[in-house]
Amino acid sequence: MRIAEYVASELRTRILAGDEGFRLPTQDQLVQEFGVSYPSVREALRILETEGLATVRRGNVGGAEVHRPDGTSAAYHLGLSLEAARVTLDDLADGLRSLEPMCAAACAERPDRGETVVPELDANVEESAALVGDGVAFTHKARQFHDLIVAHTPNLTTRYVVSTLVALWSAQEEAWAEALTRRGEYPSEGEAKHAVRAHKRIAREIAAGHAAEAKRLYRTHLIATQEVVLERFGDGVVNASHAMARSALKSGRTTFI
Repeated sequence: MRIAEYVASELRTRILAGDEGFRLPTQDQLVQEFGVSYPSVREALRILETEGLATVRRGNVGGAEVHRPDGTSAAYHLGLSLEAARVTLDDLADGLRSLEPMCAAACAERPDRGETVVPELDANVEESAALVGDGVAFTHKARQFHDLIVAHTPNLTTRYVVSTLVALWSAQEEAWAEALTRRGEYPSEGEAKHAVRAHKRIAREIAAGHAAEAKRLYRTHLIATQEVVLERFGDGVVNASHAMARSALKSGRTTFI
């Protein structure tokens, strides 16, 4: 294995095993620790940068900022594969209709749902209701309801796989909301209020522990909200760059519109 790849592999392991506050050593420290040259260290950092695990700052304030992978960064890389395969939004939406409602059922089956899941869902519903009339802001907040459902799914494998797909869809939907708002074609306040009511009903069924009904309502709601996007862009190909923009937004590295 090339020296730079070895150093990158060691640093990658530390990033993935470290906590949120983990920082990479300086280049001087890495040279000393690994006994390698500066060019090898810089190439190792470039490898991590290409993988999205670090951002290297040049100049007098140089250093490497660490980025732990999350659902939105994974969505970008999955999005690249789907975009290359010419996967349409129709196809992505169909996959979510099979997987996402299962997460709502799993949330309803959690014995601690009253302390963990339900308070966050209720808070999101209230915040969404306050944003009706502001197209982009409402879409962003309403999509977080879906993020929360998946984030509280007990099975970790299901959670991470589905969250990647949800993040990818959310990125497409938020980009769509921005485009339609600019053209004055965003759906009516009535449709937004209907989405809020649907979220409230889903949260109520989860609170009651009605897994089957929560799953049914969630799928019905998903079909209705997806239709608004699909009737305009369903045959369009998944756009990975939208997922990158959403990832940057969540990390604070850029702003949304």
